[in-house]
Amino acid sequence: MVNRQTSLKIRKTHRYLGLFLGIQFLFWTISGLYFSWTDIDEIHGDHYKNLAYEPQSFDSLMSPSVLELKSPIQSIEIRDIANEPYYFINKKGLYHARSGVQKNGITAQEALYVAGNFMKKELEVSGITKITETDKHHEYREKLLPAYVISYKTDDELKAYVSVIDGKFQTVRHQSWRWFDFLWMTHTMDYEGRDNFNTTVLRAFSLLGLITVMSGFLLWFVSSPSIRKITNRKK
Repeated sequence: MVNRQTSLKIRKTHRYLGLFLGIQFLFWTISGLYFSWTDIDEIHGDHYKNLAYEPQSFDSLMSPSVLELKSPIQSIEIRDIANEPYYFINKKGLYHARSGVQKNGITAQEALYVAGNFMKKELEVSGITKITETDKHHEYREKLLPAYVISYKTDDELKAYVSVIDGKFQTVRHQSWRWFDFLWMTHTMDYEGRDNFNTTVLRAFSLLGLITVMSGFLLWFVSSPSIRKITNRKK
């Protein structure tokens, strides 16, 4: 058995490690509880979306190969913008699928049309703005810019995002998602972009957490009367 002085050092190390790591452990526990008790479909805003929506079909479309493009076609998607068909080609050009005329982004009114297809009809729009840049903490981070932000009259600050360049419905954001996003940040300890599990901070806290647990086991071992009796018998 270790002497009393060594036992006190182990106890002191365990106590201060627990105090230092306690707040982060609390965040991990709270965020874990929140994740396990919430419906991920609700976090995604499915209860606000028109899940029965089916894209409109178009006919009499021109061949994309006749368009005067600066580079060969690598990708192509079709868009319904205000009941008109458009090709989005090579992830940068929007062309009318009947006339071939290139479109330089969509208007606010067209963005409302696009959002109206994907959102429930009973939702009332309270405003629409255009954003051209976001930071790493913005709720619309890492998505196509510029974009229209469509706000709705709801209790949880519901917003829908439609990108200007291609007229695509991007995502919805609301208060439950924002709580999820904040707690996810505290869970991963990626305070820059949220989704990096390889940060130095997370690795350090994980290692210190392991040391704290092991010091607890060691503290139990050196202070347990049962272990002490067994050791004395062997002597």
